[in-house]
Amino acid sequence: MTDHILKAAVLGASGYTGAETVRLLRNHPRVTPVAATGNSLAGKTLSDIFPHLRGKYDLDVIKAEDVNWDDVDVAFGCLPHGTSQDLIETLPSHVKVVDLSADYRFRDAKTYAGAYGRDHLSPERTANAVYGLSEIYADQMKGADLVACPGCYPTAVLLVLLPLMNPQLLDPDAIIIDAKTGVSGAGRGLKEGNLFCEAAEGVHAYGIGTHRHTPEIEQELRLKSGNDSIEVTFTPHLLPMTRGELVTCHVRGDVDAIHGALEAAYADQPFVHVLPLGSPPPDTRHVRGTNDCRIAVYPDRASGRVVILGVIDNLVKGSSGQAIQNLNLMMGWDQALGLDVLLPAFP
Repeated sequence: MTDHILKAAVLGASGYTGAETVRLLRNHPRVTPVAATGNSLAGKTLSDIFPHLRGKYDLDVIKAEDVNWDDVDVAFGCLPHGTSQDLIETLPSHVKVVDLSADYRFRDAKTYAGAYGRDHLSPERTANAVYGLSEIYADQMKGADLVACPGCYPTAVLLVLLPLMNPQLLDPDAIIIDAKTGVSGAGRGLKEGNLFCEAAEGVHAYGIGTHRHTPEIEQELRLKSGNDSIEVTFTPHLLPMTRGELVTCHVRGDVDAIHGALEAAYADQPFVHVLPLGSPPPDTRHVRGTNDCRIAVYPDRASGRVVILGVIDNLVKGSSGQAIQNLNLMMGWDQALGLDVLLPAFP
């Protein structure tokens, strides 16, 4: 552990995950942002773009090529999928990277290319990047130079399912995932489907049978179980709310064994809470603004079937909060450093 104050650059600070990373770092005693990039909005300050940050870290937004990298210890990559690697591959070797995009999540560059429509600039580097699901891969993160944060949907789904894969406590051929998220999960870019009149007062499915988080989920389930044939049915839905995510996983197995395995897996984890059997279902409001994940297990009325719920805040545990948790693990610090002060905002 070091008492050195790390200097951070937030790449893509003009997006939701960039702004959330800056906001959360305000609570961190050992990291301070010194640079915020946003090429299209260079010349503005962060408070010009996000008034809620005024008086906190009111950095000037600059182009990436204008960053003094000699003065940066760690970069948080909050850039769009497919563009993050273009910048990360040019960074000096002394800069540690926590990437929030999809560009280094896939161990196989061909799978990445199939999901995101472009070849990877560094197949060897993505193959060796640490997959940043904090509770599962903490041991691999200490001393790492590059950690790839999971997508928000994979974070919630994998926290629910990975502890059940080895030993295998569910039928790997019968995994159905019904997932729902708020509109911020689609990013800050202007998209017709995210307009208020398009998203409000309705719920709709999207990416049916084709969503690019599906191969990411399958990658991790296969690695954990040793079963390369696992395929899941994953259907995401957009809810008319700003933030929050709920996944409902339908599996075949024994409810007591599944609940016991999840309780044991997360007994010492500060951010994942497995509710007692029979508890009321967790609500996205219970974790809003926090790095928490709440999991609940229920028997289905159909014999041998189990329903498992997981809720997170897609911008915190599903993105920026987990990124900071991963940096803590990379540095050998307490993984909750700077994050344990966050309490849910209610109502």
